Order: sequence, then structure tokens, then C-alpha cells
Amino acid sequence: MRDPDVFPSVEVLNEVLGTSYAVFEEMMKIITGPAYGLVAQWNYYRDGKSWLCKVVYKKKTVFWLSVWDGYFRTGFYFTEKNATDIVGLDISESLKDRFTQNKSVGKLIPLGIQMSCKEQITDLLKIIEYKKSLK
Repeated sequence: MRDPDVFPSVEVLNEVLGTSYAVFEEMMKIITGPAYGLVAQWNYYRDGKSWLCKVVYKKKTVFWLSVWDGYFRTGFYFTEKNATDIVGLDISESLKDRFTQNKSVGKLIPLGIQMSCKEQITDLLKIIEYKKSLK
């Protein structure tokens, strides 16, 4: 996913993700469907020398997605004001623990999820719903 001339097509993603492609495909089908209404925008970023997918709702960035060998990562960013609500979400304790231990990046606190199995989609959708609800 570092070649600017190789767009992350279905074929490319399937090859890079391997068995995790089914998880990626199901997640994309759900989040781009009418229930969530998100739009995935692939761009090559020269500063990071890789393809990233910005997932947006209307004009708001909900999360970032990067693809690696055998898995993909989603990255959410929250302000300190919103951070306390993350701990109250009905998501796995390990995600909450990791989030509370993350250091701020500027004024934002990151929440990254390394996705490789369908069970993780449930937590991801809860975080998406919360992120979409923020002003």
C-alpha cells in the first residue's frame, strides 16, 4: 500500500489483507449502507508515503483506515472533552484500557483498532455511532 501508482482496488485489498479481507468487506458493506451512510475516500498521502482511507459522514471525518499485510487498522481521534464518554461505551475492556493509556497527539487522543476478525465489527460500529453523534 506504499506504491502511489497502485490504487487499493478490490483485487489489491484482497491480496494484501488475505483472510481479513472478508472482515474488511463486511465492515465496508455495513458502514456505507443506509444505516450509517459513511463514505470511504482513498488517497495517497505523500507525507506518510502510503494509501489511507478517510471515512466521512457528510463533511465530518469519522475515522481513518490503513491496510497492512493480513489486517487493517482503524484510527479514531477524540478531544479530551469527549474522551470520558469512550470509557462509558459498551465496547471491550481492552479497547477502553488502551484508549485511557494513549498519549494525546496535539489536542486529540487516538483510539486505534487492529481489525482481523468479524467480532471486532460490533465494537467498531458502537464507536462510529458515538463519533457521528458528536458536534
